[in-house]
Amino acid sequence: MYGSVFWNCWGSLFAFTVTFAIVYQESISPLKIMLTSFFVAIAVFILMFPVRSLIGFILFTSDDEHLNDAIEKDETDGNENLSEEMQSGIENPEEMNNHHSSSKGLQDQNAEEIANVVRAMMEEKDDA
Repeated sequence: MYGSVFWNCWGSLFAFTVTFAIVYQESISPLKIMLTSFFVAIAVFILMFPVRSLIGFILFTSDDEHLNDAIEKDETDGNENLSEEMQSGIENPEEMNNHHSSSKGLQDQNAEEIANVVRAMMEEKDDA
């Protein structure tokens, strides 16, 4: 359960106060006002137990051991798949090159062009 019986007391006190304020405005005997307020307070006190249980169920998180086991299992599965992909890539390097996107190839070409331009600029600077 989420919280403690203290929360039940606060809920029943709040219910008593609201009920008393609403029923007090009607023209009935003070005994009926008090009895109605007490019955509502007791009902709210009892109803707070399932409400607290529901809140505790919603906020419940599983044990860290189960979560860590699931994460480790996913990591080992991922590592096995990665090692299989790497082995197949080493066996057939042409397939490995085909897996790269065309944008990667363009980036490599651009990097080579930039390197050539920088070399040319450096040579011009040395000549001057």
